[in-house]
Amino acid sequence: MNWLNELKNHRGIVAILRGIRPDEVEAIAEELIASGITLIEVPLNSPDPFDSIARLVKLAGGRALVGAGTVLTVEAVERLSELGSQLVISPNTSTEVIRRTRALGMFSMPGVFTATEAFVALDAGAQVLKFFPADMLGASGIAGVKAVLPTDTEIAAVGGVDENSFAAYRAKGIHNFGIGGTLYKPGRNVDEIGQIARRLVVAFDSAT
Repeated sequence: MNWLNELKNHRGIVAILRGIRPDEVEAIAEELIASGITLIEVPLNSPDPFDSIARLVKLAGGRALVGAGTVLTVEAVERLSELGSQLVISPNTSTEVIRRTRALGMFSMPGVFTATEAFVALDAGAQVLKFFPADMLGASGIAGVKAVLPTDTEIAAVGGVDENSFAAYRAKGIHNFGIGGTLYKPGRNVDEIGQIARRLVVAFDSAT
């Protein structure tokens, strides 16, 4: 599958469900999908993350792309592949993780912060570069690094991004975002998550 083409079929908001439990993940995912957020990440430092991801893969049924965050090892990549996970997202630049992800036919989004890390990740086969923590660089800082990368490089801003900052990033040509604590925190109920998700979608769609 051409994952970059597939990504363009989804709004560029990745819901980061850090700390989510398997018993709540399906109801929350249904709310996110209904709100228009169809990229969903369960970080592997959540409770029983592989159980949650397996449930999400079954639930999504082509309506959403599902994957894991905080993926640090090749072993985790291989387990995710067995579950049918589609997205492999990391906070760091591990060439072994990137290469194994691509070899198993999944989508690779490693974390980078510098031009050096960005080029290392691209050389290993990364498809989207996750600039993290984005708020440390800001839209202008990421755009400065982006200027020296190949022109077709896809970038996501993650960390400290919310509905109020979409426009600033998009004005710099950055159109993908990871949204964590702004959207989901352990204990937040489904209705509140849905309300926040809809606000994020409106802000994203309105930003130019």
